[in-house]
Amino acid sequence: MTAHPPQAAGVDALYEDADLLVLCKPAGLLCVPGRGPDKQDCLSARAQQRWPRALIVHRLDQATSGLVLMARHIEAQRRLSHAFAERQVHKRYHAVVRGLLSADGAWHEIDLPIAADWERRPLRVIDPVQGKPSRTRWRALAHDTAAQTTRVELEPITGRTHQLRVHLAAIGHPILGDRLYADASTQALAPRLLLHAAELRFMHPAHGGPCAFAAPADF
Repeated sequence: MTAHPPQAAGVDALYEDADLLVLCKPAGLLCVPGRGPDKQDCLSARAQQRWPRALIVHRLDQATSGLVLMARHIEAQRRLSHAFAERQVHKRYHAVVRGLLSADGAWHEIDLPIAADWERRPLRVIDPVQGKPSRTRWRALAHDTAAQTTRVELEPITGRTHQLRVHLAAIGHPILGDRLYADASTQALAPRLLLHAAELRFMHPAHGGPCAFAAPADF
């Protein structure tokens, strides 16, 4: 789906119609307001400056860049939220990770249960007893043998908090720049978390037609 991208107070809008918005969130920007006056600037607030009735449907981590879907009215929000809950929205991410992963072109799966780390909130941990079932598909796109890194495409099957970051760290390939789950040397390899929400596919909440959007990563 294509459209002339308008600007929303410093946020790129890839598409808009009477029912929904597709925005591209920069890394470092919250999706919704946080606690304290210094955390009121966020994607939803910026969007509402242009589209006053815009409503959040899902979120990305503050450190993650990429596509975010918003609703233009409450009924669209209800339908889109239901689609997310029923796993009818297909998402793909791009990331750069430490180490050289298999480049056979095939999709692989990480199936490790994730639980809250209550003593270090908001961190998450792999926990085979208390963890919720969590599945991530991945495939390698390119290697940088000099840097010993791999560019990967990721598809979360479930939607746990920090799922992609936790899963990749758990298999020994943390995402570059990850301040929560990577060691200091991996954090130092990038000025930001190299994780980007690159694709969204879903059925339109009003007419039911297929929608597909893509935004390349800037890393």
